[in-house]
Amino acid sequence: MRKAAWVLGVVLLVLVAYLGLWPVPIEPVSWNAPAAPGYAGPHAVNNRLAGLQVISLGSEEGPEHIVLAKDGKLYTTVVSGNILRMNPDGSAQEVFANTGGRVLGFDFDAAGNLIAADAVKGLLSITPDKKITALTDKVGDDPIRYADAVVVAANGKIYLSDASTRFAPARWGGTFEASVLDILEQSSTGRILEYDPASQATRVVAKGLSFANGVALSQDGKTLFVAETGKYRVWKISVDASNLDVAQPSPQARVLLDNLPGYPDNLMRGLDGKIWLGLAKPRNPAIDNMAGKPFLRKLTLRLPRALWPIPKSYGHVMAFTEDGKIVADLQDPAGAYPETTAVTETPGKLYIQSLHAKGVGWLPK
Repeated sequence: MRKAAWVLGVVLLVLVAYLGLWPVPIEPVSWNAPAAPGYAGPHAVNNRLAGLQVISLGSEEGPEHIVLAKDGKLYTTVVSGNILRMNPDGSAQEVFANTGGRVLGFDFDAAGNLIAADAVKGLLSITPDKKITALTDKVGDDPIRYADAVVVAANGKIYLSDASTRFAPARWGGTFEASVLDILEQSSTGRILEYDPASQATRVVAKGLSFANGVALSQDGKTLFVAETGKYRVWKISVDASNLDVAQPSPQARVLLDNLPGYPDNLMRGLDGKIWLGLAKPRNPAIDNMAGKPFLRKLTLRLPRALWPIPKSYGHVMAFTEDGKIVADLQDPAGAYPETTAVTETPGKLYIQSLHAKGVGWLPK
């Protein structure tokens, strides 16, 4: 009995030492998470996103970003690293390109080149005949570690989010794993960059964002809408800002949508002035309760992954106007279509983007 008690005591001591001292890659920053608003008001629970029709992608998964291009084809990026091209009904699917990395967001420039934010390779340009060119992977000598979303302005300038300057997907096991580390740490190192094809210069527009994610332009091209995933909000930031730290008050940046009920992801311009936003996951009370407890967030990473407080599946997309009025809200509380990242709106359909779905979901309008 005495020996068994001694062994048990040693085991418990080792376990406590492991949970308290084992190195983890994050240095969590304390912050004040606002009380979650729940599903009320413009976000009242509904089932408008349930019953999606799904275009199979075969063995591919994760149509993270979808664009209907001027050539009449749908383009989407998937987990394998492929960029797929197909007809709007999903037929005639083909691999348009594979960058050797993981393209997340993309847009098309005036010449028809696909401008891709590759989380591993940086900002790329892919010509209609599939030639891939690296545009930029650095700001000065500082690498772009997590290129995420991108939008091309009418004047040709390109704006992209560098989600985290701490956790690069290439080093930390992939885009999802790196995003979890960044959001748990809350060191707010995300930034918005501008690349000017004319001068080939890359500069910082704004910084200090907790996982800088989706990016969209205002109709007049003067303002960027930016999803800040880690703090549940959407910003309006002037394209003329330069190295602006959003933690400091400035007339060039303001929060447009605050305290959202989930983690905001992609932003997509829709029809009639709308901007679509996807909430990839709902808020998790356990995560919010650890906002002011950095030690608990470190301890979380020492637990088996199955015990991490990963939010449940909950389908949710919404649309808002440039002044922040919410004009559409579609939900599926069952989360049958996982991790809804945004909506691609066409005259006849709403295509639903996803981090891990096995196909492209869509609804008739």
